[in-house]
Amino acid sequence: MENILELEQVCKAFPKTNFALDQVSFSIPYGSIMGFVGENGAGKTTTIGCILNTISKDSGTVKLFGKEMSDADTDLREKIGVVYDGDNFPSYWTAEQLSRVMGGLYTRWDNALFHKYLEDFRLLPGQRIKNYSRGMTMKLAVAAALSHHPQLLVLDEATSGLDPIMRDDMLDVFLDFVQEEDHSILLSSHITTDLEKIADYITFIHDGRLIMTASRNDLVYNFAVMRCKESQFLELDPGDILAYRKRDFQMDVLVSDGKEAQRKYRGFVVDHVSVDEIMLLLVKGERV
Repeated sequence: MENILELEQVCKAFPKTNFALDQVSFSIPYGSIMGFVGENGAGKTTTIGCILNTISKDSGTVKLFGKEMSDADTDLREKIGVVYDGDNFPSYWTAEQLSRVMGGLYTRWDNALFHKYLEDFRLLPGQRIKNYSRGMTMKLAVAAALSHHPQLLVLDEATSGLDPIMRDDMLDVFLDFVQEEDHSILLSSHITTDLEKIADYITFIHDGRLIMTASRNDLVYNFAVMRCKESQFLELDPGDILAYRKRDFQMDVLVSDGKEAQRKYRGFVVDHVSVDEIMLLLVKGERV
């Protein structure tokens, strides 16, 4: 068994809002981090809901640890740590009260580990959550997710609201987590620079459909943007063009192999590209 999580042709329609997940398929190997990116409303949180079975999918399959999860599969849920974008716990609780509740829910709850994270994250056990900043509430949620020894972390904007230094510290925590070969992370984030640092793979979603999944190394080292005039654009082989966008008198063309493009199209400007710009071209650009 190579993948900790597998989605195959997952669909979910919301007729009232005219939004739907459309045949979403991707997988996460053991020991890896998958970045999950897309604009607000693209379908990231809905996909996560289908994975966790908090949203009932219309069709398709979701396998966790090689098995489809039902509401009765408490053993599978024990293996998953979850952090949502928003309020994860009642605001009138303290971290100490949260620890007691979690200890009753999870058979592998590690109170000593939880308090170590509280210390590392500088969170007071007796302070009410309603008095936490947004960054503090996210750190508490991550601490709770890690303290029952999960194998899979599902993180919905878990670095949101953190300052750059604490975000970097949190990324180190995630990297440390996947040092165990049977651990993996699905990290939904709009902060693509975080994903450029730690993700092994990045999946792009737009309007309920997956656009692309690629390795971080391919995106960072191989993908590129050719910048050319409209007359030059007409000379390009359509098979080389992943997406393109017109900007004033310039055409930006996304290609999967910048070195090959530079060799093939001499005289064209070929630039390295960030994950942000790749997403922008995939979402707002056009296809041939």
